[in-house]
Amino acid sequence: MATIETKALDSIIASRRAMLIGGGAVLAALATTSSAKAASTVTAYTDADILNFALNLEYLEANYYYLAAFGITIDAPPNKASTAAGASQLLITGTGTQGGPVLVKANPQIPFKSVAVGSYAVETAVEEGKHVAFLRDALGVSGAIAQPQIDLLGAWNTLAMAAGIGATFDPFASDATFLIGAYVFEDVGVTAYHGAAPLISTTPAGKKILGAAVGIHAVEAYHAGLVRTTLNFLDPDGALGLIGLTQKISALRTTLAQAASTTLVTSDDIPLTPTTAPTMVMLNGASASATSIVDADPVTVLGFARTTTQVLNIVTGGGATTAGVKATGVFFPAGLNGLFS
Repeated sequence: MATIETKALDSIIASRRAMLIGGGAVLAALATTSSAKAASTVTAYTDADILNFALNLEYLEANYYYLAAFGITIDAPPNKASTAAGASQLLITGTGTQGGPVLVKANPQIPFKSVAVGSYAVETAVEEGKHVAFLRDALGVSGAIAQPQIDLLGAWNTLAMAAGIGATFDPFASDATFLIGAYVFEDVGVTAYHGAAPLISTTPAGKKILGAAVGIHAVEAYHAGLVRTTLNFLDPDGALGLIGLTQKISALRTTLAQAASTTLVTSDDIPLTPTTAPTMVMLNGASASATSIVDADPVTVLGFARTTTQVLNIVTGGGATTAGVKATGVFFPAGLNGLFS
């Protein structure tokens, strides 16, 4: 017999399936910003190739948080970033560029109203910057890829249109929009590290890399959980519309991840749901409901994993659909650097 909980889950799955079936319209909207709709088919790779794939994503996340917290990119003079890190320098040197500088609006630093949200932005900026430095150090000067061109300007509007949010979206406008932007990235990072872990070799060196990757995965999961918890705190019943935005974003991520796939999944992403969901228990005379802070399979409660192609499809707006051709678009206008691109 169906319960309120299973009906709610069925509703989510049905809406995802509809998005997947009708995904052509979404991808068509994104195609206008992507000159090459494709991704390479990789059959032979090294541990270094996997780390460089992760480095692309860390470049993206670190720049987003640096710009929101400090108003600078990761290769700019450290200033506030150094002070926040308690270090003499937090300048990511030698990153190089391919395709041009990071695209972002003028004066992106956010005048945070909430100390908690601002503190989260600063801490995460420092941590993501150190992830970039850690991966580059592990790969060595000659092995680390240069930073690809990153679009943190027009990409948001493209995704907002595709998700049904509106014509424009600015994650650098306020505390709330910053959290929504962080929501876009963090869950993807968690699933990317999970999906890449089985690709790492079982050699002694590979085991060390796997241990480090699991450590970064844990930090990304902390970030994702904090973003979800804060959004749920700010908009517990969905009245402010923040929870609705996460639902649209999660649906789009699932659609993009499955671009050109002949085997569609019901979901690989669980959005936040209002706490007006079915009452589970009574706490001190007040009702308490289950939320969806944890982004995991609802049956096994294991975190989702995405393949490199699925991750590419999300960050390039469905660009990884043709074997052998580089995926470009959305956050990476010229594509990612390295073998998995």
